[in-house]
Amino acid sequence: MTPARAWFTGYRAFGLVLLVTGAAGWIASAVLVLERLALYENPGHVTSCDINPWVSCGRVMGTWQSELLGFPNPLIGIVAFAVVLATAMVVLSGARPGRGYWLGLQAGVTLGMIFVAWLWFQALYEIYILCLYCMIVWAAMIPLFVLLTARNLVHGVIPASPAVVRFAAGWAGTLVAIVYVAVAGSVFVQFLPSFTGP
Repeated sequence: MTPARAWFTGYRAFGLVLLVTGAAGWIASAVLVLERLALYENPGHVTSCDINPWVSCGRVMGTWQSELLGFPNPLIGIVAFAVVLATAMVVLSGARPGRGYWLGLQAGVTLGMIFVAWLWFQALYEIYILCLYCMIVWAAMIPLFVLLTARNLVHGVIPASPAVVRFAAGWAGTLVAIVYVAVAGSVFVQFLPSFTGP
């Protein structure tokens, strides 16, 4: 398979990738914003994803990590995923954004992925509580970052050697699966004692 033939590198196919990941991330962020507003209004509010002591959006919202920049983190997701959705609409309409736009999107998504990785670490090893809707955002960001990076390598937005481009195009889907398994495994290992006891 040549890099240009990778299924996600076509404009329409990648527009659909942006649409699906952007919609999933935006909806999860929007629900978190609504739940946070409900908590502001009523501190006793039980959020829709308060499942048990270890899976509780409400308890996570009570930590400083949930407002890293001084306001609820999901507000960042509302704006960021709206940009992803807008880009999806532009691409699916047949427009062709220039290299500068794709570089800007790459920078934004990369920063978002770094932020999500930090939140993953905080949830598992500092807060020790999972947020269901946050994990949906994680699940959206992983393919968005990997496939966007591979797409930009294939289209020459990010300069790279032919070998790197071939690897990115041929293994992008596998890399997404590997990261999913690694994240799921880390959650399983870290939280298993909570359910099985010492």
